Formats: sequence, C-alpha cells, structure tokens
Amino acid sequence: MEPKKENIELPSSTAWPMVLALGLSLIITGMVTNVAISVLGLLFTVFGGVGWFRQVLPVNCHESFAIEAEPVPIVSTRASVTRLSVDPMHRKILPVETYKVTAGIKGGIAGGIAMAVPAMLFGLIKYHSIWYPINLLAAGGFVSWAGASNQFLAEFHMRGLLAGLGIHIAASLLVGLLYGAMLPMFPKMPILTCGFIAPFLWTGLLYSVLGIVSPILNQRVDWLWFTISQCFFGLVAGYVVNLDAKVRTPQFRALPFVVRAGLHADLSDEKDRPQ
Repeated sequence: MEPKKENIELPSSTAWPMVLALGLSLIITGMVTNVAISVLGLLFTVFGGVGWFRQVLPVNCHESFAIEAEPVPIVSTRASVTRLSVDPMHRKILPVETYKVTAGIKGGIAGGIAMAVPAMLFGLIKYHSIWYPINLLAAGGFVSWAGASNQFLAEFHMRGLLAGLGIHIAASLLVGLLYGAMLPMFPKMPILTCGFIAPFLWTGLLYSVLGIVSPILNQRVDWLWFTISQCFFGLVAGYVVNLDAKVRTPQFRALPFVVRAGLHADLSDEKDRPQ
C-alpha cells in the first residue's frame, strides 16, 4: 500500500517577535545607561511591531508543507497479557488519621504566646524595652515608621501594639494550622520536626524574601533571636497539637471493615470465597 500524500498549512515562521523583544529590552536598558540605547530600542520596537502585525493582520500568513501518511502496524511479541492481581490493600492510602482543625488553632495560640517570651527577652536585653519587638513587627506594615529610630520603637504605642498583635495572631494561627496538617506525615519525629526542622525552614525562607517584603524588618531583625523564637513556637505548638486526639480520615473509612476493625485477615482470600 502506497503512502498517502497530502499538504498541510502551518503558520509561517517569523523573527519579528524577537526583534520586538530586543527593542523593549534596549529601551529599559537605556533608562539606566544612555538615552541613545533607548532610541535604538524604540526603532527596533516599531519595526518589530509593524513587521509582526503585517504577518498576522488582516490574514495570518501560512506555508504549505507536503507530508506522507504511512500506516504504522501495531504488533506485539507477547502471546498473552499479564495482569496483576489487585486486592484492597494493594494501594497504601495515607494519612488514615489526622488532627482536627481546632488542634491547629490551639497549637498556634500556644505557640504564639511561647514565641513572645524570647522576643520580649531580646527587647529587654538589647533595647531595655519589651515593646520593641511588637513595634518592629508593626513597622513592617506602616510606611510612616520606615525611618523610625530605635528609641521610638522602644516606646509604647497603642497603634503599634494593635497592629503588631494582629499580624502576630494571624501568622501564629496560620502556622498552627499548617502544623496540624503536617504532623500526621511525621509521626515518628514530632519534636524534631516541629521544634527544629520546620523553624529553620521558615527562617531560611523569610531570610531570602524579607528584603523584598519588608525592608525595615530585614534591616533590623536579629536572626539569632528570631530563630530562637521560631524554635519556641515550634516546640510548644507541636506539643499542643500532638496532645489532641486524632480523627479518622475519609480514606480510612473507605477501607474494608476487617482493616478498620484491626483484624488480621487475608483480604486476597476473601474476594475468592463463594458468596
């Protein structure tokens, strides 16, 4: 059987988008170097845009390509198909138990209170004020406090107290809920996970992005004390969450009764028994 020959049309290849992109790049580069580069970039942008539009408006340009459709025979060297025997326990479903949402909320509240202890201790030792940490946290949301002095942040401000408490409570509850969802995945090492691994991960993540999110916090935060506070939060939050009773997940309830009841039965034999 001879292969069938036919033609298909595809959009024409064009380099004008690259010319347009180069022009825009040169315009931006000229803003920090020389105006002549921006002028050159403007010329590239105009020519690239006009050339690109002429290829797609009012009708797209196409090119015709000849193709040969060859039938591909599907053959197999296997004489029979091998099928795996699948029983209800063939696929492991995790997690079968998890914590309630309230466990994460209680853990976040307890961890937030524990985290405040080393934070206030840091303020007393370095700035002789327990208000410095909460005011510094609030300064991350107040543009007017960006250039505030350390003496100003060490004083009591009701506005700073309310704003800092709001940020601290919201963040503590969110991380507490995350601990409640994460702990069932690490049942063998809850203290190591909550008290050290997770806090170091949060600290490393904040260290890399805090300069963009909040420059004032990035300039003034003491990372040693911040890490200690995170560890306090993780240990207490993880302990409180771990005290709460676990509940069965829908995945567990979907398992056969003999598994949910804790009976040692061979499920592969049960499916072969006559009904």
